[in-house]
Amino acid sequence: MSSHHPFRHREAAAPLLSAFCAGLGLLALGANAQTEEASALGLSGSAALTSDYVWRGSSQTQGDAAVQAGFKAAHRSGVYASVWGSNVEFAPGTHASSEFDFSVGWAGKIARDWSLDVNLLHYRYPSTTADLNWTELNGTLTWRDDYWLSLAYSNLALGSRDRGLYAQLGARFPVNDAIRFEAAVGHYVLDDVYDRSYSHGQLSAIWTAKTASSANLELRLTAHATDRSAERIFGDALAGSRIEAAVQASF
Repeated sequence: MSSHHPFRHREAAAPLLSAFCAGLGLLALGANAQTEEASALGLSGSAALTSDYVWRGSSQTQGDAAVQAGFKAAHRSGVYASVWGSNVEFAPGTHASSEFDFSVGWAGKIARDWSLDVNLLHYRYPSTTADLNWTELNGTLTWRDDYWLSLAYSNLALGSRDRGLYAQLGARFPVNDAIRFEAAVGHYVLDDVYDRSYSHGQLSAIWTAKTASSANLELRLTAHATDRSAERIFGDALAGSRIEAAVQASF
């Protein structure tokens, strides 16, 4: 998440969490009615090293490298839970050094060429002296596995007391089984938080290879760019143009 935060103390977003979990429960009950009682549970994970942790166009590590790892448990019904972590470096007054993202959601096909992923994502920063934790509702609609529209909403955007709405439109362009390109543009409405919004874009080249242990090894080179509004919010050192190189193993 963004490395520029207004400090505050707040209550947890219980109504949003309760409503979302109730919706997931209904999805799970409907799916279980069509599957066997003993449905398979799939486990997966990833580990990555990146030259810069860039989130929605801005650096979360002051331009420094990051080590990241994540794990996911997915039920055959489509319900899943995941945890992901990374080192971060925010403003000195926050003492933030680590980030953990916890999510619960549902993903699956809704038509022949369409799939949907909805989840509740909680950003947590255990090492901070300020209350930066916040929660966001996310949804991604994908067409033919190569084109997607994502929307994210929070009434505690970037750890504030205010609303934020993020939208991203993206596409991937496979060259062959090993090489593909990806492009995405995003817009973050933060008028309630910073009295302004910003846009960003990214273009990636990705090479994927199978290893002897059946894990996927992925090399990614990404060019990021933001508009001037992002630089005014986060500063020139964190926003603007930058190149990110990453290697990731998935299993």
